[in-house]
Amino acid sequence: MDAQDGKMKENSEGRKKSEVLFDAFGEGKKEKIEMIKKRARKNFTLGYNCAECVMEAVLAVVETGLPSEAKKVATGFGGGVGLFGDTCGAVTGAVLAVGAVHGRPGLPEGEGQESIKKAVDELYGKRGLYRLFNQIPNRLADKYGKTLCRELTAKWQESWLCRDHALFCRELITDAAEIAAELAFTKRDEAASRPFRRNVENLRD
Repeated sequence: MDAQDGKMKENSEGRKKSEVLFDAFGEGKKEKIEMIKKRARKNFTLGYNCAECVMEAVLAVVETGLPSEAKKVATGFGGGVGLFGDTCGAVTGAVLAVGAVHGRPGLPEGEGQESIKKAVDELYGKRGLYRLFNQIPNRLADKYGKTLCRELTAKWQESWLCRDHALFCRELITDAAEIAAELAFTKRDEAASRPFRRNVENLRD
C-alpha cells in the first residue's frame, strides 16, 4: 500500500467510525449529555484539573476509538496552561474532547495545490471545522464574559482554590462539558455548518 492509498483508507475509516458513532448514539442523546456533565462535575471533586475533567468525561461516554489514557494530553492545559492563566482549561478540555470525535484523521485526498485547497476548505469552508470549534469559547463567553483563566479567577488569585473559587470552576467545567457533549453528539456536517461568531479573522457569513 502506497502513501496515497494509506491516506484514502485512513479517511474512509474515519468517516465510517463517525457514521457508526452517530447511529449508535442517535437515541438517548439527552441522557448521554447529562451523563457527561455529571461525570465532569464529579471528576473535579476527585482531583482532575479543569481540562482533564471534560476530556475524561467525554472519552468515558463517547466511542472515539481513543484509549482512556488519551486524557493525559489535557493535563498541561489546567490553569490556562500550567497555571499561566491563558485560555481556561475547561475550554481547552472541551476543544480536545470534541476534537477526539470530529477532528481530522488526516489531510484530504489529492496532491499539490488541489490537496492544499481541500485542506483549507475543511477548516474555513461552509462546512468548516473552525465553525464547529468556534462555538465552544463563544458559548462560554456568553455566560462568563471572558475565557482567560487569569480574568475568570482574578478575585481568587490570593486565595487560590478556596471554596468560592472551586465552586465557580466546577460550574464552568460542567457548562464546558455540556457544550462538548452536545457537539460530540451532533453530526459533524451539521455542527460545522453553523455561522462563525467572534473570531480573529472577522469572518462573517
